[in-house]
Amino acid sequence: MIYYSNYQSPLGPMLMTSDGSFLLGLDFVEEKNYSKDLKGMEENKDLPVFLQTRTWLDQYFSGQRPDFTPAIKFIGTDFRKKIWTKLLEIPYGSTISYGQISQDLYGKKSHSQAVGGAVGSNPISIIVPCHRVLGADSSLTGYAGGLDRKEFLLNLEKIAYKK
Repeated sequence: MIYYSNYQSPLGPMLMTSDGSFLLGLDFVEEKNYSKDLKGMEENKDLPVFLQTRTWLDQYFSGQRPDFTPAIKFIGTDFRKKIWTKLLEIPYGSTISYGQISQDLYGKKSHSQAVGGAVGSNPISIIVPCHRVLGADSSLTGYAGGLDRKEFLLNLEKIAYKK
């Protein structure tokens, strides 16, 4: 069974999904990856992982650095899981480029485009900080939730970037 619950962020409503134990998804409801079809899912606002996620998001949006990560589980290809796990290593207030992720994981920057595709399909917004990935020159690049949201998140963390 897949469960869902909502979270009202300063950037708009978000949808959390879980298998009952782990957070599987956290998306803005109008995001390109969001499925408006909740058929087959059951709403459960009180799942422990949803309570943890709300606490994490409340702390984050209030300008604090959460010192924990809700229990998450990635569902995807091994390549994507590797990229998403790498995103979890980006410290609060820091950034990395697509090329640097490719270099760190594969020893060359030639996988930057594939890395970008994996970053763009990140199923757990904000907690898995894909917003901290910038272009090689620190330029603002795409964000599935919209560039205005990416700018908000970067500004919240006091991260410098180029428009």
